[in-house]
Amino acid sequence: MRSRKLERSEWKPYSDRVSKALVGKRAEVEVVSLDLGRQVQAEWSPIYGLTFDPKDNLFEIALEGLDHLIRAPQEVHVLEGPEGLESVEIVDADGRRQIVRLKEPLALPPPEKA
Repeated sequence: MRSRKLERSEWKPYSDRVSKALVGKRAEVEVVSLDLGRQVQAEWSPIYGLTFDPKDNLFEIALEGLDHLIRAPQEVHVLEGPEGLESVEIVDADGRRQIVRLKEPLALPPPEKA
């Protein structure tokens, strides 16, 4: 696994590129800060994409049933493994860490015919 900090100039192209690879994955979104503690915003929901809008200085994490917005991001860290992106951590202007963990959905075998 490899963790790295993305430069601001990488945020949009990186998010555009990985959004295509997120189709079919599940995500957990957790917000961590001293004032809030740890709060899970979404628990292994289908993820539709991760985008950065430089004009509005806004990250959007689109999940089934949740549109998680991160205003005024300050830092972005990604953890990549042999199978691709494993997690993204975005630190906002208030120092809150928004952690998006990714996993493949559980693949069950087809039901047996009776």
